[in-house]
Amino acid sequence: MSVEKVIVVGAGVAGLTAALSFAQKGARVDILEQTAVLSEVGAGLQISANAARILDRLGVLGELSPKWTEPETVTLAAGSSLKDLASVLIGDSGKARWGAPYGVLHRATLQAALIAAVEAQPNCTLHLGVRVDAPSIEKLEEISGERADIIVGADGVWSRLRKIVPGAGTARFSGFVAWRFLVPMDQAPAFLPRNRVTAFTGADAHIVTYPLKEANAFNLVAITRGRDPGEAWSVVPTEQQRHEFVDRALKSWHPDIKALLINAPTPTWWPLFGVTPGNWTDGERVALVGDAAHAMLPFAAQGAAMAIEDAHDLACLAMRMPVKDALHAYQALRKPRVEKVKARGDFNRFAYHARGPVRIARDLVLASRPAARLAADLDWIYGYRAGDTV
Repeated sequence: MSVEKVIVVGAGVAGLTAALSFAQKGARVDILEQTAVLSEVGAGLQISANAARILDRLGVLGELSPKWTEPETVTLAAGSSLKDLASVLIGDSGKARWGAPYGVLHRATLQAALIAAVEAQPNCTLHLGVRVDAPSIEKLEEISGERADIIVGADGVWSRLRKIVPGAGTARFSGFVAWRFLVPMDQAPAFLPRNRVTAFTGADAHIVTYPLKEANAFNLVAITRGRDPGEAWSVVPTEQQRHEFVDRALKSWHPDIKALLINAPTPTWWPLFGVTPGNWTDGERVALVGDAAHAMLPFAAQGAAMAIEDAHDLACLAMRMPVKDALHAYQALRKPRVEKVKARGDFNRFAYHARGPVRIARDLVLASRPAARLAADLDWIYGYRAGDTV
């Protein structure tokens, strides 16, 4: 076996998936996490079939299935009229098509399931409250107590592990922010169906919404242009800022949506950062996964899925060939796929925020395309089988 000892920095979705993927194949894994108590922030996540398949392999999906919702469709609707434009079937037909379910859930639910799996895995050791401000391979190995065959940087968009990867990218504000709301289920209006993911489109924003069974609430995320707050994670806005956001970004939207967001419980807004192109490995022993390597905007709803794929593909490669070869193969395999997914997200952003003649053309094209064709367009994303291609 080429890898016997692994150090993973970061106990988020990417790091815990990496730890489980290596441990399941026989490696011993130390997970170093700077927070003393794991309490995941954020709201909802969409876990498409490509990621659900990996969670199933790792023994996590069975824990999630009773707690998440499996929507019947992802539906595009007009923010100005609330009328549906097009739908992709992701329920039973999607499960049959892509070989795994599509679920929506709270981020904390996924992290709790991953932590439980890590704690039950004898090859994993989770170290909390370990902060390394100036990381080095030597410092990390000193904390672990032994030499690592591979070190995985899964410490997010503000990754410190990037500093020991020559030519790695840097975090950069995207120009977009995400306003997030949780609307109690008993207060949700009829235009928020409980059996689907709905993406409402508009000229200056789009809103994605779906039910969260665990929270008994609807998750709503509005993406629009915004200012750069610096190295921040989430901000609680004032009521004046909330009204300014609705008046500016949702000016031409249906009054029922505007009223919903004005009256919803206290929102938060999150600056959206990406990572500039760069190396994901040092070519020797260090590899970056997930947001540490390539933080992406949520326009394709694939941020968590790409992190899960990264982690699993890396482990499969590293356990099958010499580490240097594996790191080269990992970057060669994952970079083109992530770039293609990012490009799809850029296209979605253009389509969601279209205005004028472009919006009219978009609506006509969507109306003319059958649901099966729309699903087929996503085969390359949802049908990807991480680990099999290596």
